[in-house]
Amino acid sequence: MLSIIQAAGWPIWPLILCSVVGLALVIERLVSLRARRIMPPALLDEVLTLCRTSLPSMDVVGKLAENSLLGMVLASGLRAVIAEPRITEAALRQAFETAGRAAAHQLERYLNTLGTIAAAAPLLGLLGTVVGMIEIFGSQPASGAGNPAALAHGISIALYNTAFGLIIAIPALMFYRYFRGLVDRHLLGLELAAERLLPQLMRFAVRVPPATGSK
Repeated sequence: MLSIIQAAGWPIWPLILCSVVGLALVIERLVSLRARRIMPPALLDEVLTLCRTSLPSMDVVGKLAENSLLGMVLASGLRAVIAEPRITEAALRQAFETAGRAAAHQLERYLNTLGTIAAAAPLLGLLGTVVGMIEIFGSQPASGAGNPAALAHGISIALYNTAFGLIIAIPALMFYRYFRGLVDRHLLGLELAAERLLPQLMRFAVRVPPATGSK
């Protein structure tokens, strides 16, 4: 492998860097996007049970927000109702949506970088092949009496860059698509959890009586 890297020339080093970064991102996302870390199975039911008779204290809400992304979204609704007892349903939905956008930003972290690696790796491999071909034909004598065997060997070495680029790009693209689907599934779960908690929280909102006109 080391001899192949040395023979492929300097264009292969950006590909090696892409492979290291891509592998690190895949491992990080596999760990960070685990379902139990994003949406603990029993957390929503526990919050619904806790809010059945009264709203929890701010200390409990703070611990809930630190529990997971689901906890952060649910805590945003609890904070909104505690801070503004006269909150409307539209305002409470807005609080959930704002927390959902923050959660989406965390879920999608590094995915653009992984997608860029998947798109750029074949181009870097092609660049390495083109550079290698230029060097090979540039080193041939003007008389055209070069060694065909050496020429074929040089072309095969130049193609290592393209092959290496595809080896990096294909898994990176597969993991990128997998993570995108996982993020969409988590976001849907967060949205459904907020919809379940919303009517529970609206029970604690103080209703403002409609203004009566003077006769």
